[in-house]
Amino acid sequence: MLTPPEQLGMEVMSVGFLIDEDQPVIWRGPMVSKAITEFLGKVRWGELDYLVVDLPPGTGDPSITISRALPRASVIIVTTPQAVALADVRKAVSMFRKLDKPILGVVENMAYFSCSHSDEKIPIFGAGGGERLSRELDIPLLTSLPISMELRESGDTGVPLVTAKPDSQISQLFGDLADQVTTHCDSIT
Repeated sequence: MLTPPEQLGMEVMSVGFLIDEDQPVIWRGPMVSKAITEFLGKVRWGELDYLVVDLPPGTGDPSITISRALPRASVIIVTTPQAVALADVRKAVSMFRKLDKPILGVVENMAYFSCSHSDEKIPIFGAGGGERLSRELDIPLLTSLPISMELRESGDTGVPLVTAKPDSQISQLFGDLADQVTTHCDSIT
């Protein structure tokens, strides 16, 4: 059994913890599926409130493996506003619906650029893609998250923005998203 490292009260696991920093992970589908299965069954998770699995975009083996291994899992679809991303997301939504996975909602990432010097929202990758997708596929839009210097800096330092600056506008967006997810999860247990 692997014991997951803990950070800020959360246990986390990644293939990145098991390989050298510069080593690529060159795996085909069966290897990816096996790793996911082992992370679910051979990591000493303990008593969990929630299990969050960050999947790569698309409809490949990781999404199928998780869907089969966690039959009660719900899905949050993450997209960016541009048309090419939305086209891929439509396929993922179709796949999860065929696999009978409840889709909690859509998160639009990189919805706009937010700068500390101005209140202006600059839609670098286009505007409203997540909202259009939400209406088109009848899935709630959970939030739209900006590209932000402070968010990038918090990722680089390893200190989540919601910890470093809990009163920031972006921290509030993440807090609202977490509230929506926990409310959903509590309603299905």
